[in-house]
Amino acid sequence: MRKKSLSAKKRNLNNITFFLDQIFIKRIYKKFAKNINGINKPLVAVSGGPDSLSLAFLAKCYSIINSVKFNYALVDHKLRKYSSFEADKVVKLLKNFDINCKILVWKGKKPKSNIQKIARDNRYNLLVKECKRLRGNTILLGHQLNDLHENFFLRMSRGSGLKGLSSLGKNSKLSKINLLRPLIDVPKKDLEKLSLLVFKNFIKDPSNSNEDFARVRIRKILDIFQKEGLASKKIDLTIRNLKSANSAIDFYVNKNVKENTTYFKTTKSYILNKKFFLNPEEILIRSITAILKNLSCRYYPPRGKKIIRLVTLMSSQNKAKKTTLGGCVFEKIHGTIIITKE
Repeated sequence: MRKKSLSAKKRNLNNITFFLDQIFIKRIYKKFAKNINGINKPLVAVSGGPDSLSLAFLAKCYSIINSVKFNYALVDHKLRKYSSFEADKVVKLLKNFDINCKILVWKGKKPKSNIQKIARDNRYNLLVKECKRLRGNTILLGHQLNDLHENFFLRMSRGSGLKGLSSLGKNSKLSKINLLRPLIDVPKKDLEKLSLLVFKNFIKDPSNSNEDFARVRIRKILDIFQKEGLASKKIDLTIRNLKSANSAIDFYVNKNVKENTTYFKTTKSYILNKKFFLNPEEILIRSITAILKNLSCRYYPPRGKKIIRLVTLMSSQNKAKKTTLGGCVFEKIHGTIIITKE
């Protein structure tokens, strides 16, 4: 190794050691390190906020201490006037710690409605594509404890069932890529403190104070709840209890898909037998959701009521033989259902 490279590595190690000697940061790092143990070729998703900057810093600490390579990527949606300027600013901030972050640009027509969802979907698509290009299988996301609580109440306001209320967890999958959230049990205020200590700055997204977005309104309601005595620990306990019940249902969903469907890899299609439909409504909804996600590779499945309508249609004796849902075609042939990608 060149003398210059050795000097730079030593300087970075000294910087890392200085920050990790602080008890506050060491405590967060230990949680992070425990949650990412054993991952392969991870891609760190950066945005410029305190959550993702903290994530990038902790990943760099881990990479130096354990000699593991991380890749870093930031998505520039170009939805705001200064988004490219902010992206460049974040890249420069990270370079102070020898973190090389690639900017992925979202090209194409920009939405005028449902902006946050469409932007989020495109962000995930770009990150998954980059992760696969790098031959990795894991993306690290900066979701933290406040995101978990906001997601819970946002889903509740939309009338979500058990699955939706407990959906945001440490792990999930998208297009066969693992989505890992190693900071999901760390409060946002701790990550803001860490980011300011290390980087002296972070990007403030103006959409985070725009009450046109439901998530922002939920965030303000949660602040009121907290002042009225609804402690964070009580919300955590409720979510944990729901996750436990959700796991029990998932067991029967997996059993239904395994025993009552046949998957053909060459045609990428499923055949459902009659026993598949002899299950409670929740098991049916989730079983079909699992099949749709596997075939269509979409992150968000259709709503439950649409799936129930489809089940009713396919189970009835009417003349309907073919319909579409969630990017897939459902065809009824002699009492069995064949599902293929649209």
